[in-house]
Amino acid sequence: MTPNPTVFEVVLLLPNEERSVQVGVEEHIWDAAVTAGVALPALCHQGRCLTCAGRLETTEEVDQSDSVNYYLQDRESGFVLLCTGKPRSSLRIRTHQQSEMRKHGIQKRLSAPYS
Repeated sequence: MTPNPTVFEVVLLLPNEERSVQVGVEEHIWDAAVTAGVALPALCHQGRCLTCAGRLETTEEVDQSDSVNYYLQDRESGFVLLCTGKPRSSLRIRTHQQSEMRKHGIQKRLSAPYS
């Protein structure tokens, strides 16, 4: 079977379980997860509030071009915003990382809702 380069497997490491979802290359990870029955936190769906933050367990890339508040320093530290992130390969993501991403933003003095 030939792999479909327009759909990727995204493994979500939730607080109490691991779930795998198929995500289209132009689909937001959060949307695909919810469609698959995985409950994830989110408020703004714009990549602004950081409620949906996750952290990559791999070094693969996520397209965050739809995000309002996302910086090179976030990418370098492995943080992703699931509500606006689109996969560019198969991924493993630790979910529920809002607090950690906020701490990261404060340490890096990034302009975003880190209060």
